[in-house]
Amino acid sequence: MRITLLAVGRLKTGPERELFDEYVSRFRRLGQGLGLRDLQAIELESGGGLKREGARLLSALPKGATALRLDEHGEPRCSSAFAAEIAHHRSDGTRELVFMIGGAAGYSNEVIGQVPATLAFGPQTWPHRLVRVMLAEQLYRAASILAGTPYHKA
Repeated sequence: MRITLLAVGRLKTGPERELFDEYVSRFRRLGQGLGLRDLQAIELESGGGLKREGARLLSALPKGATALRLDEHGEPRCSSAFAAEIAHHRSDGTRELVFMIGGAAGYSNEVIGQVPATLAFGPQTWPHRLVRVMLAEQLYRAASILAGTPYHKA
C-alpha cells in the first residue's frame, strides 16, 4: 500500500522541512517490510479561493484511493488506533491511502462531499507546516507500532 500526503501549499526549507524529511525517511525504511510501499508528498498550489484549491485537491486525488481529510473538527485517534487503521487498510487491499491537508480556508463543499472521512490532531488549529511534520511522525510511529519496535513506548 502506498501512502500519499496531498497538501495545499509548499513546505519551504527550514526546520519543519528537515523534520518532515527525517520522518518520511524513517517511515520508508521501516514500512518496506510491512507492506507499506512508499510515502510520498504532493504539494499543490495555494490561492485562488476555496473552490479552486478544492478542485486542485480533487484532481490530484488518485482514482480509487481511500482518502481522509485532516480537519480540526475531524475524528481524533490515539497512535495505536491510527496504526490499527493503517493495518486494516493494508489488510483490506487498499492500494493507496491519501491524507489531505487543505489550505488556510479549509475545504470546499465538493471536497467534503467526496472525502467525508476525517482525522484530527486534537481540537486545536495547527499551522499547516507543523501538521505535515506531525502526520509524518504519526505515520512513522504507526509503522513502528506495526513492526513492534520500541519507538512507541505506550
